[in-house]
Amino acid sequence: MKEDINKEGKFLRAKEKVKELKEFYTHGIVYVCVITFLVILNLMVSPGYLWFIFPMIGWGIGVFFHGVSVFKSDVIFGKKWEEQKIKEYMDKSNF
Repeated sequence: MKEDINKEGKFLRAKEKVKELKEFYTHGIVYVCVITFLVILNLMVSPGYLWFIFPMIGWGIGVFFHGVSVFKSDVIFGKKWEEQKIKEYMDKSNF
């Protein structure tokens, strides 16, 4: 019985991790496609002023932090911290 619950928990965590990875990869692909379009548009319409750099940098920062949250989930308030806090609150008798 306990093994079934443990396996189910592992399955649910693995499923969530796959979902996070899929969302990150989708975000990265959309970023590359849109920025490529903006570069082409910029070079065709106004090649003297490279304005595509601004959305590329801004959105790139967002993609970077999305990647950090997916691949380095224990940086600050990661899974280990969450599990520790949950255990801490569950152990309190007045909670």
